[in-house]
Amino acid sequence: MRTAAFPVGAGITLEQLETDPHPALRRLREAEPVSWVPACDAWFVTSRALVLEAMRDAESFTVDDPRFSTGQVVGPSMLSTDGDAHRRHREPFAAAFRLAEVRERFHSLVESEVARLIDAVEEDGRSELRSSFTGPLAVRVVMEALGIAETSPAVALGWYDAIVRSVSDITAGLPPSHDGRAAFAALNACVRDSLARDPGSLMAASVTGSGDLTPEEAVSNAAVLMFGGIETTDAMIALAVLHLLGTPDAVDLIRAGRATIANAAEESLRLEPAASVIDRYATRDVELGGVPIAAGDLVRLSLSAANRDPAFFTDPDRFDLLRGNARHHVAFAHGPHVCLGMHLARLETHLAVAALLERLPGLRLDPASTAETRGLVFRKPVTLRVLWDG
Repeated sequence: MRTAAFPVGAGITLEQLETDPHPALRRLREAEPVSWVPACDAWFVTSRALVLEAMRDAESFTVDDPRFSTGQVVGPSMLSTDGDAHRRHREPFAAAFRLAEVRERFHSLVESEVARLIDAVEEDGRSELRSSFTGPLAVRVVMEALGIAETSPAVALGWYDAIVRSVSDITAGLPPSHDGRAAFAALNACVRDSLARDPGSLMAASVTGSGDLTPEEAVSNAAVLMFGGIETTDAMIALAVLHLLGTPDAVDLIRAGRATIANAAEESLRLEPAASVIDRYATRDVELGGVPIAAGDLVRLSLSAANRDPAFFTDPDRFDLLRGNARHHVAFAHGPHVCLGMHLARLETHLAVAALLERLPGLRLDPASTAETRGLVFRKPVTLRVLWDG
């Protein structure tokens, strides 16, 4: 019956959602803004107003369900709980990620790491930025935040890749991977060692200081912060560079002072958020947009579709550096689960993009390479090859 009632949703495939979801999401938003998509065994919500409504209504739409993909990989955390449990998991970390604290604690670190990474490639005249710059920067900052800076960045990046793949597999209907479980076990051992070695760290404070989390819960939240921070920042910087370099005259607007890097970052987030969808489960029989949703149903909120809703964003498929309402995107979510690390991700992106444009003259996309953006849940360029005048 659902398939017959929602013919547009019935025609959506996982391949479409992973490669280029925007035409399919546009069809859903226009015809069935709340639609049953059998390929995902879930409701898809594509209207910005309805996505916001569901994100803000934690009583009707929850993450606290045993099917929640991240919870299956790392256990209960701030990402997979609601209500009092969610506050208990999140509050020990909240103060450290407020805007003023982020600027004070991380500005110098990010600035020096950006400079170091550019130093390593500056004379080359070409680079694949995901592997040489955006990924290493995100890993270094997250490791510092978690108090595991002594761990090899390559090792930490391997943990992250395995955990993210496992979460994506679950989202696609596959079981959690062995590699994901092994990566979480390795992270568990590393964070526990840090808890014992550095009682003044952010992670230790979540257990013995401002919070009352168990060591197991601290590790679960460390995993969330690690892959959330790396994924958001790596993708945010890479996509901002891709959109700037791929849009005629965009860099010239910034150099002339007619547009800012900050607004470019927000517009890039709007056009292609790092997290394409977020999952919720209906706690009761409820209506959303006039569509009845049964208790227990999976409800997939499309941040990508909400950010291109023409009811709010004029000419939504265009990268517009001068867009006045770009910051009203929902890339960092809203409501109780608004992204804890959004200020840090923004700081890294602003400093990184500014330094790239300043230090690499004539920075441009490599015409011999295609920067293909992919991802069912987490979207970013597979590679980002650039040239500059050495």
